[in-house]
Amino acid sequence: MTFYSIPPLLTLICFLALAALAIFRGPRTRTNFLFLTICVLGSFLYFDILFAFNVESVEAALFISRTDHFFIVYLFPVYVHFFHAYLNISGRKWLIKAAYVYSFILMCFTPTPFYIASMQKHYFGYFARGGPLYPFFGLAGLFVTLYVLMLIHQAIQQEKSSSHKNRLKYLFAGFGIMGLMNGMNVFTIQGYSVYPPGNLSFIPLIVFAVGLFKHDLLDMGILIRKSLIYSILTAFLTCLYALLIIVADTVFKGFHLSNSMYFPIFFFILIAFVFGPLKSNVQNFVDGIFYKGKYDYQKTIKHVSQMVVSVLDFDAIAKLLVDTVADTMLVDHCALFLSGISGKKFVNFAVRGKQMNSDQPLTWRENSALVRWMQTHRQPVVKNNLKKKTLKAMSPDVLSDMEALDAEIALPLLFEETLNGFIVLGEKRSGDLFIQEDVDLLETLSSQSALAIENARSYKVIDDLNKDLEKKVEERTRALKEALFEKERTQEQLIRSESLAAIGQLVAGVAHELNNPLTSATSLVQSAIEDMDQWDRKNPPDEDLIDDLKFVDRELVRARSIVSSLLGLSRQTQTYLESVSINSVVKDALRVMHNQYKHCDLKIVENYAPELPDIQGNFANLGQVALNIIHNAIQAVMDMKGTVFLSTQFDTHANQVVFSCKDTGPGIPVSIRKDIFKPFFTTKAVGDGTGLGLYICHEIVRKHGGTLKLEDPDGPGALFEVRLPAAG
Repeated sequence: MTFYSIPPLLTLICFLALAALAIFRGPRTRTNFLFLTICVLGSFLYFDILFAFNVESVEAALFISRTDHFFIVYLFPVYVHFFHAYLNISGRKWLIKAAYVYSFILMCFTPTPFYIASMQKHYFGYFARGGPLYPFFGLAGLFVTLYVLMLIHQAIQQEKSSSHKNRLKYLFAGFGIMGLMNGMNVFTIQGYSVYPPGNLSFIPLIVFAVGLFKHDLLDMGILIRKSLIYSILTAFLTCLYALLIIVADTVFKGFHLSNSMYFPIFFFILIAFVFGPLKSNVQNFVDGIFYKGKYDYQKTIKHVSQMVVSVLDFDAIAKLLVDTVADTMLVDHCALFLSGISGKKFVNFAVRGKQMNSDQPLTWRENSALVRWMQTHRQPVVKNNLKKKTLKAMSPDVLSDMEALDAEIALPLLFEETLNGFIVLGEKRSGDLFIQEDVDLLETLSSQSALAIENARSYKVIDDLNKDLEKKVEERTRALKEALFEKERTQEQLIRSESLAAIGQLVAGVAHELNNPLTSATSLVQSAIEDMDQWDRKNPPDEDLIDDLKFVDRELVRARSIVSSLLGLSRQTQTYLESVSINSVVKDALRVMHNQYKHCDLKIVENYAPELPDIQGNFANLGQVALNIIHNAIQAVMDMKGTVFLSTQFDTHANQVVFSCKDTGPGIPVSIRKDIFKPFFTTKAVGDGTGLGLYICHEIVRKHGGTLKLEDPDGPGALFEVRLPAAG
């Protein structure tokens, strides 16, 4: 065997190894069967090349080559068929059928010189010389190779999943490039003395094998473990070490140095200095290819353990959990679902990485297939493994749930036989698959995370109970303070009410006592005026005297009307069934206040609507309302030479009698308008007001079924409006 035979030998070994994997570990699928067929046909091809390189008989080489090509012609239709199946291309079946028919026609000519004319001697050994029909095979192979490379390229561009995209890239760099290299063998078959490029197919096949183990390209479930890689590496270096010893012993056997005691020592030192760094460098190289950015198992477990012990805040532990899992596994997103208060659904409590799609749920139902699977199997759910269990019950539904959550792995958070929640992990940012070491670590993480969450939840329950107790104590204290305040306010209001009642009784008594002498005086004055009118016309009385008596009579009448108004406003009856004229109420209130404003520089404009309907209510209480409102308006304009507008009207749509009091004073600031009807609220100095006037007015109007509001006036000042329902 020459040096030129090593590349085809390595390629043959690669094909045989891949065929063995497909037989013993591959799933019983059409894709795996087609892959096995390609490996078998590739083995035939490179057995033929290896045999031709090392045989001395031209006839034997020609016979073997024609015999192998009897099967090899089917390589390109199987090649197309495999990629159609792998990429799930359901159409273009006509192309596959046409390729098989085309290969069948060529197969009929493979034993004849029309296909392989002869064997040509090259510097590397014998190689087949194509006949007139061989270019048809070469062109078909070139077309198929370019077609397949185009399919893979399109699939890579359209694929959104990082792991699937990595699979396609390895497939492109492995089987796709291998097909192109084998197609370039046509130059040698056409008689050019060029070393066949296809002999170097072991290079893309090794790349394909790396992807096969790293990304499970054919769903064989074979993922490289670090321990296995290191074991193979150690075995390889051991064999290399033994080989060097044998070679050294053979080379230096005839030299006197080999019998010296220093030779083994020198050789041992050489091996120690060379193989130690070599092993470390090769190990680092392997880690860089297969385990770039991998986690440190021990450090990760230690970190999670510290988290369980030290963190008790529920929100903080949820964030730490998703951050730990996302940073450890280097995934594009991680979401934590915890059981809700009702226990009938799981709530998306925390998210790290890319946000979940808008069509993905913020809650997850308890009776879903995924939840029932985790409750039954009590272990992580790996999406890639579910695809190989589609024949089992529930697997398709669980896979559908995983798709909806955009999850590659779901970790159950179990505590005392109860599923308290679960964590979903998206794809790794590198596009790598989750291997068994990842799953082992995630199981440990999920068990410790479940304990951490349970501890945080228990602590939160205790903390909530403490806060609830403090809240109840605070509420009871506040209620007690409010009760004491209400008691004091009620007592003060009661005292004021009693005082007002006493004053009312006093006013009523005084008015009654004044009414009798006023009546008598009025009668005497009127009699005197009548007598003087009947005086002797020849000797008439003094006209000034008569005018003075008439003035006295008018003043006495006004005094009686004031007394009458005082009697009306001071009545203590609590009936609300009187027929009350709002015009009379306002006029009486204004008459009582006449002495307070008659010497002030202000103007009162009265505008009462005639024929207003009466209202049902309490005359004295409504008089108190009018008295307070008019009194406030007079005080607002007393120092400003302002005007007070008093008006009444009837709102036919609302069936309400309306009393308005508007002044041109400074108005009421917006900041305190919401407080003016509150008890004891006043803007006056201490001793000038109690803050009960408008509050009592508001309550009186409310008892009458009406409203008292502060409206926005057109211009400066304030506008109070009383609306009372008209008597039906």
